[in-house]
Amino acid sequence: MTAGARIRIDEATEFGRVAVLMGGVSAEREISLMTGHAVLEALQRRGVDAQGIDMREDIPAVLMERACDRVWIALHGGMGEDGSVQGLLDVLRLPYTGSGVLGSAVSMDKLRSKRLFAAWGLASPAFEIMASPEDAAAIVARLGLPLMVKPAGEGSSVGMTRVDSEADLAAAWSEAVRYDPCVLVEQWLDGAEYSVPVLQSEALPIIRIETPRVFYDYEAKYFSDDTRYFCPSGLPEDMECHCRQAALEAFDAVGAEGWGRVDFLMGDDDAPSFLEVNTVPGMTSHSLVPMGAKAAGIDFEELVWRVLETSFEDREGGGDGA
Repeated sequence: MTAGARIRIDEATEFGRVAVLMGGVSAEREISLMTGHAVLEALQRRGVDAQGIDMREDIPAVLMERACDRVWIALHGGMGEDGSVQGLLDVLRLPYTGSGVLGSAVSMDKLRSKRLFAAWGLASPAFEIMASPEDAAAIVARLGLPLMVKPAGEGSSVGMTRVDSEADLAAAWSEAVRYDPCVLVEQWLDGAEYSVPVLQSEALPIIRIETPRVFYDYEAKYFSDDTRYFCPSGLPEDMECHCRQAALEAFDAVGAEGWGRVDFLMGDDDAPSFLEVNTVPGMTSHSLVPMGAKAAGIDFEELVWRVLETSFEDREGGGDGA
């Protein structure tokens, strides 16, 4: 499953001083702090000169003042996972983990992601853009029921609602538009949900997700003990290989780099239907990338180290900035 060679760093001193950016101001601040602290502790246990920085501070001044050499981005959502921080770090010529500006911005935008999936011949749930509650009847006529309503530019299922009747669409739209002016309404697909971690051009073992909740929402993702994860996924070996390869194509389609996660649903036709690419997935006790890495024989500290290695990768439009 490897499409490119790993950049291997053997000594902690080669990383220099590492800033772990966490927190921020998005709706996912709480999860980002959890991710950031877990990453920071893992790096320090491996001997890396790492320090945590909350994005509420004056970041350019703090990074320069602390003489940081590179950045482990542990920010989720807007102003962290959407290309804005990546652009700032490019200006400061500080290398950082994961995707660059382009891949980060496109992956955060579910509408553009879906259009790129289609251009690459990758399936994704049918959708409509809902501009106002007056669109409800026409959308139901085209897509049927039930439906999934979501803001185009949020992660962690923030602002998402399953709708079972046309009468409920207006309230769901009002919830989604709180987070993004662009609201997507997707055709609901019955089927199992899967996630594929990606690490330095390799698709790691797939995780199958089961939740007793209506869907895999914020609570199910980060806090519920009732969510069940299966890795191995239970897919036949040939199907597992096919889905992992297709996930790498989806990852490439949106311009993502370094590491991340690709989510899809599997319907009755046994074909993956892609939902989104996450360029800074969670690294908490309930997170999926560490599960897939563990199944591949990579423990959490090694995973965090390998993600930091991605800060040495060349990006479209420039090098690692070092």
